[in-house]
Amino acid sequence: MAKPQRTHVCQSCGAAHAKWAGRCDDCGAWNSLVEETTASPAAAAHGKAHGRRIELVPLEGKSRPPPRLASGIEELDRVLGGGIVPGAAILIGGDPGIGKSTLMLQAAAALAAPEGEVAYVSGEESVDQIRLRALRLGLVQSPVRLASATSVGDVLATVDHPKAPALLIVDSIQTMWVDGLEQAPGTVTQLRAAAQALIRFAKHRGTALMLIGHVTKDGQIAGPRVLEHMVDAVLYFEGERGHQFRILRAVKNRFGPANEIGVFEMAEAGLVPVPNPSALFLADREDGVAGAAVFAGMEGSRPLLMEIQALVAPSGLATPRRAVVGWDGNRLAMLLAVLEARCGLVMSTRDVYLNVAGGLRIQEPAADLAVAAAIVSSELGRAAPSGAVFFGEVGLAGEVRAVGHLEARLKEAGKLGFSRAVVPRLGKEPPSGVEIAELARLADLLGLMGGPPVRAARLAAG
Repeated sequence: MAKPQRTHVCQSCGAAHAKWAGRCDDCGAWNSLVEETTASPAAAAHGKAHGRRIELVPLEGKSRPPPRLASGIEELDRVLGGGIVPGAAILIGGDPGIGKSTLMLQAAAALAAPEGEVAYVSGEESVDQIRLRALRLGLVQSPVRLASATSVGDVLATVDHPKAPALLIVDSIQTMWVDGLEQAPGTVTQLRAAAQALIRFAKHRGTALMLIGHVTKDGQIAGPRVLEHMVDAVLYFEGERGHQFRILRAVKNRFGPANEIGVFEMAEAGLVPVPNPSALFLADREDGVAGAAVFAGMEGSRPLLMEIQALVAPSGLATPRRAVVGWDGNRLAMLLAVLEARCGLVMSTRDVYLNVAGGLRIQEPAADLAVAAAIVSSELGRAAPSGAVFFGEVGLAGEVRAVGHLEARLKEAGKLGFSRAVVPRLGKEPPSGVEIAELARLADLLGLMGGPPVRAARLAAG
């Protein structure tokens, strides 16, 4: 009988190495290689030789859309594409204390009554701790079945039967371990084996599976990226500790659109869905203040208005400071270079602070024009046009490029009382209801904000 082989696997990226090293060659992580046992090539070849033939079917067929289980939480159903699909495996990640366990307990309580048995298994908390949380949330009367366990074998022995629960929640996958493996819980081998066993059970019994995952200091789910490939949907919980808003974002969804978001507000009764997040994000906005602009963005299929704040101040440092919250710092550096090279504004001697109010993180390039408007407003000391929203992508040549979902952005702006929109050149008849100001070049923004012409600004700078 061939002996099993021993390899060294990186706990950050999952790459296998023939021998131990202090640094992983694939991802560059230090002290992340752990020795693991794998099957020998002869055993793998033996199993391949005795495989069975599989049936190949044509692409055309009579497949119906999968059924959905309504969780009772509208924002969660929106992120999942209309509800929870039976047999789907869903991975939820987020910072500690952001509200992952709270949301899962609320979803379990909402699903338990109409859909049947719901099991909540925690490897981090005792049953009494979960009951105390349910008492604070007012969910103690919900027929949710609780357990505290870390062995995947024990969990499957409890729930793997013909009357399996409709939903199984595991908190968290990093605490689960599989018998027969020498590695500690949380390692690449244990994570892969535990997730594979739970997902196999979910597909076989038609039980919806929700796995709560830890995140690293970079905000990524801890463990190998193969874990995200194994599941059907990956959701991230975002938000700042100082804000009451929480954003649930789908970065992967095999049964619905990706990049969809759900907005929640942290209250005493738990996470409360926010049906109109635009009004909530703009509730504390003050009109007529320099250094602020309203961005009409798109998060998935939902239009969302948010305030972008900028502060430009003289710098006493050799290298001016750039502080960014809620946006890409590299994109800010690019935009500042365009403002200096194409519009004549001197940014190399200014400290620039940028903040997206409400704790939301913007990822789409359509925010370029709104960020530029906030920066120009702060530099000139003049407020942006009253009742105006901004959106558009800025190129390196200073051109303002068109973005998608024009009608949805303008409709959301009009619904919240905005009467003007500063947008890229349309090339077609604009929708009615909102006054349109079209920009072809970023330099035109200076004239709109009441600043000097580009040539005069350049002469003043030189």
